Amino acid sequence: MSDPSQSEPASATAFWRQPLAKTTLAASAILAVGLVVGGYLLGDGLTRAREADRSVTVRGLAEKDVVADLATWTIAYSASANDMATAQASVDQDTAAIRAFFTELGFPEEALQPTGVNVSSYTQDGVPIFTVRQRMTLRTNDIERAQRAVRRQFDLVRRGVLLEEGSGMAYTFTKLNDVKPEMVAAATKDARRAAEQFAEDSDTSVGGIKQATQGYFEITGRDGEGGGWGVADTPYKRVRVVTTIDFYLR
Repeated sequence: MSDPSQSEPASATAFWRQPLAKTTLAASAILAVGLVVGGYLLGDGLTRAREADRSVTVRGLAEKDVVADLATWTIAYSASANDMATAQASVDQDTAAIRAFFTELGFPEEALQPTGVNVSSYTQDGVPIFTVRQRMTLRTNDIERAQRAVRRQFDLVRRGVLLEEGSGMAYTFTKLNDVKPEMVAAATKDARRAAEQFAEDSDTSVGGIKQATQGYFEITGRDGEGGGWGVADTPYKRVRVVTTIDFYLR
């Protein structure tokens, strides 16, 4: 005959162990599901990270033909004589001839200004020689009038003005900021076209911009470089910029 005092604790123990086992089983199931989900998310995250790191680096070019809006002509001339007064008087005569030349062409008086003077002397066979050098600079936004002046520059020689080396017209385009935005946009579009061609060839597609570097703007003569002695500068310029852009691939 069993002892009721011994069977009662055994059944109580079994009663408490059943909920504990169920709790442990549920916790294990949750942990297993968590590991599976975590592994999936980790793998998916690594895949997406690798995909996000895929990119292509391309360059985009934009060019624009413009007309210079500033003309600067530096005229260098000199005179030599055995005394300072005679050399200076000869230079003053050339200065008057230069001013008359530009006035006849319709330039205002303030467009022409002296920009430098130099006096030197030496002795040749015991005779002193004085040389006076002077520079006058024409600065104007009237490009067409400046071109006409250049075409007639030999008239100065006919008037007795001997132009020294370094005398020449320079044309400058000063409105670069006005064309920068549209040129950067054009260069970006050109870069995207190159990226799309690459993506098409590699069976991918182009995403957003990962990184971009704007290159330097370069202004050159439209028909080649000019300037210098014996070579005329040109008011017709070409603005050029190259951008380097990294596009995401997806």
